Amino acid sequence: MAIRIKLREILEQKGITQRELARLTGLRASTVNHLCSEKVDRVYLETLELICKTLNIPIEQLIEIE
Repeated sequence: MAIRIKLREILEQKGITQRELARLTGLRASTVNHLCSEKVDRVYLETLELICKTLNIPIEQLIEIE
């Protein structure tokens, strides 16, 4: 079972850049960039919660189980 973070797709749909998300959340730009990559192997739950609140999306939209 693989788990994938769909942040890149969501940002594209909403017309938000990675840099803008970093500014809105207070996360480092490198953190947002890493979460948009295909190589995410771990992430803090607090980070996912912050992203979901900022983008006004449910966690189910951000995470995909393959």
